[in-house]
Formats: sequence, C-alpha cells, structure tokens
Amino acid sequence: MIDSFPETGPSTTRVKEIRAQASAWLRRREFQDWDAATQKEFEAWRRASPANAVAYLRVEQIWRRADKLRVLKHPVRAEKSLPVRLKSLLPKVGAAIVVAGLVGFASQIYFANGNTRTYATPVGAHETISLADGSKIELNTDTVLWVRESQKGRSAELVKGEAYFQIRHDAAHPFIVTAADHRVTDLGTKFLVRCDQGPLEVALLEGSARIETVGSNAPSHAVVLRPGDVALATVSSMSISRSSSQGLAAQFAWRQGLLVFNHTTLADAAVEFNRYNQTKLIIADRDIATRTIGGTFRTSDVEGFIEITRQLLNLRAEKLGSNIVITR
Repeated sequence: MIDSFPETGPSTTRVKEIRAQASAWLRRREFQDWDAATQKEFEAWRRASPANAVAYLRVEQIWRRADKLRVLKHPVRAEKSLPVRLKSLLPKVGAAIVVAGLVGFASQIYFANGNTRTYATPVGAHETISLADGSKIELNTDTVLWVRESQKGRSAELVKGEAYFQIRHDAAHPFIVTAADHRVTDLGTKFLVRCDQGPLEVALLEGSARIETVGSNAPSHAVVLRPGDVALATVSSMSISRSSSQGLAAQFAWRQGLLVFNHTTLADAAVEFNRYNQTKLIIADRDIATRTIGGTFRTSDVEGFIEITRQLLNLRAEKLGSNIVITR
C-alpha cells in the first residue's frame, strides 16, 4: 500500500515518533560508531514501513540541502585565533546542532507546503495515484514521490525509484517532474521516469516532453522528446536514443507485473529482479555475469528465473541467508 501523508493539519503522535527516529538514525550515522550490526539494525528499521523510509529520506535531504554546513566549510576569520583543538571540534558541534534541529525543521517544511503529498511504495509493490485533474501516476517498486497541486501549477519530485506518468495536458499549467538535477515538462504526455543508481532515464510513450538540466553546477542541456525517444541523463551529459515498440513494451512491462529480457546479461537480469524482491540474486563471477538470457517473468518469480538458468545455461544456485548465489 502507498503511505500518503497530507501536508496539512496537526501532526499525529506517530508521525512525530517516526521523524524523531529518523533524525536519531541520521545523528547516529554522522557522529557515532557505525558498524555492520548497526547497519543491519538500521536497514531493518527502514524496511519495516514505507513511512520510516520516507521520514529518513526527508531528514537526509534536509541535511544535504544544508550543503554540509557551508558556513563551517568557510569559517569567519575569527576562527583563526581559536585553539587548534577547539577548531577541530567546530564542524562536529555545528553539525550536531543542525541534526538535533532536524525534527523541528522537518516539521516546518512538512506543514508549510500545504498542497504537497508524499507517496511511497515498498519493495515489490505497484500502486496508482489519481490526481485531481484526472492525471494518473503509477509507482513501481521501492519508489518515493512528492506531488504538489495548487492553482499555480502541478509538479512532482521523484526522490527515487520509477514512475509512469499519464498527464492531462494544460498549456497554462504544465506538469513538471524533477529528478536527479533534471526537469521534465509535460507537453501532452505519457512518459516514464526512472531514478536509481544509474543515469536518470526518461522514456516517452506518447505526446512530447522537454527534459533539461537544472543543477546549478552542471552544463545546460535541453531536449524535446518524441514518442519512442529514451533519454539517459547525468549531471554532465545527456544522450537520446530511439527505442522500438518491442523495446518500449519491455520497459513498461512492470505495469503488468512483468520483466521482459531480450539478450539481457545475467548481471542486468539480476539487478532487475533485485529491485522487486527481498531475496537478492548474486552472480558469482564475470564469465557468468556476461551470459545472456531471454524470456518474460513475473517480477516475483525468482525461482522460475533460477530454473531457466539451470536448464538453459547449466548453472547452479545456492541459498545463503537472504541471498541466492548463482554459480557454474
């Protein structure tokens, strides 16, 4: 299910508790010992609820937007007269003050933007959002999206994950999606945006859309996409390629709960399955990773995928904890 938090009204006790927990985790990560056991405990807390994941993303983003305490990076001249030991403590002390104040600051942001809502899906989930103007947004697995609707316009920010947008066009109030230092503006469009560890990916199914770089330190790029165009964008580059109808169908197959592979390497196939499942596939070595496979699978059908690798590629699979290791 989607966790949807209205940005108006009084904060509930539970929301306050989750924000406090998220801030405590951030403070612990930045200023205390952090070992494998702590990481495991943190991941368990974050996976326990989409609300936990969203709260942590919020306080982490506030932390990042503070630009690592720019004032502390460029201290006033008076600092030069301070004892060396005290100067060495200034960044930690200042940062600790900021983290300690994150709960209050987050609450101000949370309620100041009166028309903003946060939506999140857990691993393996797929949900659809219906907007007031008739537009629809489908969220793929492990996705966080902020949506803002007002009389001045409509916009969304894809914090992470993948979403398919079916936007009812309004020339006076174009729909704008921001993600990974880029902005996508609807020009009467059905399009997909994916924002994960690789380049930002935008695939256009219908209509047209403009994608442009908005990062302050990045070179400016702007391209109008047509149906079949797929844009791959980083902070410093943008490339556009044409995708066949078959290729587009494969990209959009997750909307039917499917993964479509066509001469896909095992490494890439494993990455895709891992997006949808708590049990993770690990490819043992490079030779295996570069072998290719084809077929259509349910996103949850890890066992079916493993069986195909056994039959067609003569590979073996071994369960190790929450992982499945594929070997020769």
